[in-house]
Amino acid sequence: MQYKVAKNAKDAAKLMLEAKGKGRILAGGTDLLVQMKSGMVAPGVIVDVKKIPEMVSITEKGGGFVIGAATPAAVIGEHKKLRKTWPGVVEAINLIGSTQVQGRASAGGNLCNASPAADSVPALVAAGCTVNIQGTTGKRSIPVEEFAVGPGKTSLKPGEIVVSLTLPKRSKGASDAYLRLIPRTEMDIAVVGVGVSLTMKGDKCVDARVGLGAVAPTVLLVEDAGKALKGSTLDDAALEAAAAACSAACKPIDDKRGTIKYRTKIAGVLLKRAAMIARDRINGIEHKGHRPV
Repeated sequence: MQYKVAKNAKDAAKLMLEAKGKGRILAGGTDLLVQMKSGMVAPGVIVDVKKIPEMVSITEKGGGFVIGAATPAAVIGEHKKLRKTWPGVVEAINLIGSTQVQGRASAGGNLCNASPAADSVPALVAAGCTVNIQGTTGKRSIPVEEFAVGPGKTSLKPGEIVVSLTLPKRSKGASDAYLRLIPRTEMDIAVVGVGVSLTMKGDKCVDARVGLGAVAPTVLLVEDAGKALKGSTLDDAALEAAAAACSAACKPIDDKRGTIKYRTKIAGVLLKRAAMIARDRINGIEHKGHRPV
């Protein structure tokens, strides 16, 4: 096995292409090292990207934020302006592992692991995040909901790496929230995860996006749930319709953490709760001691 330190994003892409499918990116390593130790993967080449500035930083651009794919979750959580603008995204990212793990784990790594139950991804989907990708011949960007194509599988082409994530500029009267259900009180895999992003004008919702995780082979953008909320005052009828849309979108499995019936019901319950938290945040109301359930 070879260990190589990339000089820049294009160099990292070149090294990955030369590895001919046997290369793995080392950012935080919180997934990679565990997978190597358990024998799940045996890379021929490890490409370290931690010394590439654009991959380990947070910058403001056009009123939005560009988060380097290897930026540690702890650094993201300490960014006051990002936390104020996108609280749901930050709280979701800060659920990746323990406090110690968050010193290394990154949103980019969580995304590239392509787990249907990844905590950061439903919130990123709700936020309208785009994934910025570097290849040997150029760059491209795609919506985050198009990145994973199945459990553990991504849409990256040979020689491509994720460089950063872009969160768009926030409209006035907007906020977001993320909620998950887990069997234990902390550090567990989501049975269901829901991200909701709202834009309100007075009492009326003028825009809404909903991301749904752990209930299908990939994290979902539930467009029908967003449509049910948009144009409403978030009254009971609108919330019930959005909850029903989330439940209808579910294609979960039965496992030891939850049944199909349970996951389908909980998806709707969490949608309603997350929407209320996002609306309260817009109105300057923060739920004290709030932690995603």
